[in-house]
Amino acid sequence: MDIHEYVQAIARRAKDASHALAALSTEEKNAMLERAACALEAGRGKIAEANAADLEAAKAAGISGAMLDRLDLNDARFNAMVEGVRHVVSLPDPVGEVIWSRKPPSGILIRKVRVPFGVVAVVFESRPNVFVDTAALCVKAGNAIILRGGKEAARSNAAIAECVRSALGEAVQFIDRQDHEAVKELVRAVGLVDVAIPRGGERLIRAMCESALVPVLKHYKGVCHIYVDESADQEMALRILDNAKVQRPGVCNAAECLLVDEPIAASFMPKVEEWAERRGVTLHSGQAGTEYLSLDLNVETVRGVDGAIAFINENSSHHSDCIVAADEKKAARFLAGVDSSCVYHNVSTRFTDGAQFGMGAEIGISTDKLHARGPMGLEELTTYKYLVTGDGVVRK
Repeated sequence: MDIHEYVQAIARRAKDASHALAALSTEEKNAMLERAACALEAGRGKIAEANAADLEAAKAAGISGAMLDRLDLNDARFNAMVEGVRHVVSLPDPVGEVIWSRKPPSGILIRKVRVPFGVVAVVFESRPNVFVDTAALCVKAGNAIILRGGKEAARSNAAIAECVRSALGEAVQFIDRQDHEAVKELVRAVGLVDVAIPRGGERLIRAMCESALVPVLKHYKGVCHIYVDESADQEMALRILDNAKVQRPGVCNAAECLLVDEPIAASFMPKVEEWAERRGVTLHSGQAGTEYLSLDLNVETVRGVDGAIAFINENSSHHSDCIVAADEKKAARFLAGVDSSCVYHNVSTRFTDGAQFGMGAEIGISTDKLHARGPMGLEELTTYKYLVTGDGVVRK
């Protein structure tokens, strides 16, 4: 079977499964997800063995520390992955929710109601837990899902797929071929795939968008800023900076650029330099817009909150940006003026995460403005339709 026929066959199975899934009750979907959580627990040893083999191969191939971190499905992450499935079970089902209803003078009743997309295709790199997170969210929202992981996690993904599909059946489809053409065929499967979501680096995302004939929800990269205003508590600023940069430098919500208000640069920068030396962070300047995904940080000075807003809107990826300030008026201006999916006041950018936002495991973080923006949970995996009822009403 050539790659076109292979992907088309998978997409048709997913489309058929989506029709059946859309008709299931919340209780039936929750029962499927609980079975998936149990299947993962039962397959823990096999998954761990496969992940260890992937890690060993990645090290031999010279993959960097940050990328190894993403690939590593350690005990804590495995537990969180399974708990994430059970958390999705506990969340309200968005399908069937009436967004609004109204009754115009004609006498008809119009209801705007949430419904599943149908088939969601997710292409992801490195992080094997993405397989489970996205499958759980899609099934709870009534969608079938097609998953295609990166070659670095091929063994891990295959082991996870075996466990998850034993519980979720045809609702979860897995592309286990690494041909680049497989992704191109997937995002061109008009009529079978309703939306595609890339989870990976900018190169993957751009390649998918250039090939796609179906809608793509995406973020190209995470260039996140911390702006420290002259009114800031400087110790608070250092705590937030440390968390945003050092906790997990290889993720998209990690800080990549520090902006310092000019009036405090002389007093604050020595503290930043001492922190950087102690924490192993390399400071740079003049590298606006760079996503390091490592212990590197660009540092610039700006003139007040308006200078910070202008700098961020020009150089950020519109992902997550923060102001540290005691002045509430300046903070309000920053929150209103920065054009990013998540804007923070005295909070680390590391909170841009579906679980932290109470959505359960996220399917991604969108920096688009249509159809979703920011962390995407269950609601963002639905669209809507209008249900119109009456009693023999005709238009005059």
